[in-house]
Parts: sequence; C-alpha cells; structure tokens
Amino acid sequence: MSPGELVRALRRRWYVLVVAMALAAAGAHQVMRPSPTYLSSAIVVLKPPVTGNQPNQLANLQPPLAAVSYAAVRQLESSAGAAELRAAGVDGTYRMIPRNSGTSVTPRYLIPSLQIQAEQPGPAAADAAVRKIIELYTQRLTDLQTQQGIPEAARMSVTLLVPPNAVAQSGDKSRGLAGSALLAGVAGVPVALWTDQLLARRGRRASS
Repeated sequence: MSPGELVRALRRRWYVLVVAMALAAAGAHQVMRPSPTYLSSAIVVLKPPVTGNQPNQLANLQPPLAAVSYAAVRQLESSAGAAELRAAGVDGTYRMIPRNSGTSVTPRYLIPSLQIQAEQPGPAAADAAVRKIIELYTQRLTDLQTQQGIPEAARMSVTLLVPPNAVAQSGDKSRGLAGSALLAGVAGVPVALWTDQLLARRGRRASS
C-alpha cells in the first residue's frame, strides 16, 4: 500500500481513529490522576557481638556477616518467605536490598546493611509493612542462631540505622501521556486499515 492509499484509507475510516483517540484520552485521564502511593524505606545493619577484644561493634563488621544477612534475605524472597510475609499482612510491592559501603576499595556487600522498602496506598501502611519485614528478618536470624546453639552473649544482633519514613510517589505524567498517544496510534491505524479492507471486500461481494 502506497502512502497515498494509506492516507485515503485513514480518511475513509476516520471514525475508527476518533474511537482510538477517545480511548487514549480516557487512559490519559487516569494517568493525570493516578492513585496515590507511598514508598517507605528503612536501613538495618547486622552487628557482631561485643567482645573483650573488640567492644566497638561497628568496627568489627566482616564479610561473613554480610553472607548471613543475605541468606536471611534469600529465605524471605523465596516462595515460602513470600507466603510468610503475606500471612503477616505484607502485601503490595516490597524490596530488600543489600547495601555495600559505597567505596571502590570495599568489595560488594562487605558491610552487612540492608535497605528495606515497601509501597502502599497510605504512609502508615507503608511504614507498618517495612517494620513487619524487619521483624521477620530479625526473627530469621534469631532462629538461625538458635538452631546453631549460639549463646545469647555471642549472638549477632540487628540494629535499625534509619527508621521507616514514607514519602509520596509521583509518577512521570509526561511519559504516561506519551505512552497513551503512542498506543492510540499503534492500535488505531491498523484497526482503521483492517476495517477499510473488510468493508471494501463486503462492498465488492454486494455488487457482484
């Protein structure tokens, strides 16, 4: 089909394009007025026990601690862990992100800190979801040390470095509008051409 034939076909089936534009406008209306969401974030760190030789816990963080922390994260990210989180009331989107020290010298995930995020419709619900994830993460580590028979004085502990703090999420409206317009064009033009061919075939059958 030549460009001229394409333009003439679209002119004949202009009403199909109008319908596509109307649907795109309805989608754009939703983009311009999205449902509010809140992202809560907190940071915890897994600290070694206090010893006589090294009373400063933060100065004695070692790679094995990061490995233990990541093992607990993997358990919570498994299907069984996800079911446990749902049963505890944690739904929606949540993330557990191991953090490194932010230097080029320190290997990745050497510092056993963990950023926990959750998205919910309200700020209180988002903060509550993060607290529940921290609670279950701590419980996993406690159970692990209990199974190994580690005495209380020699156990690792979880410390909250940055408490949960929910902030409103604002989506990119320009991208949403561009996507709606693109969808209207991608869907509207083929449907208009298909409608034109279908009606043309029916017209030829009726005249024969």
